[in-house]
Amino acid sequence: MCEEFIAAMQGEFEMSMMGELTYFLGLQGKQLKHRTFLSQSKYCFDLLKKFKMEDCKEAITPIATNCLMDADEAGQQVDSTK
Repeated sequence: MCEEFIAAMQGEFEMSMMGELTYFLGLQGKQLKHRTFLSQSKYCFDLLKKFKMEDCKEAITPIATNCLMDADEAGQQVDSTK
């Protein structure tokens, strides 16, 4: 990452330099001479893998956007912590 960011982080937190930063807080980083690229593709893939959805089809919006959603009192309980 850029040197100013690293200096600011070192001033705020106890940390050591272990080489070029490639993955931090769910973001992949690729640093070139004049540019830095950030991506969340690994985070997204890990999330899909966690819920066994690696082979699911993509969808722009997975549910209809023109209907109201009401509570399903007779439905099954789900684990809302996931």
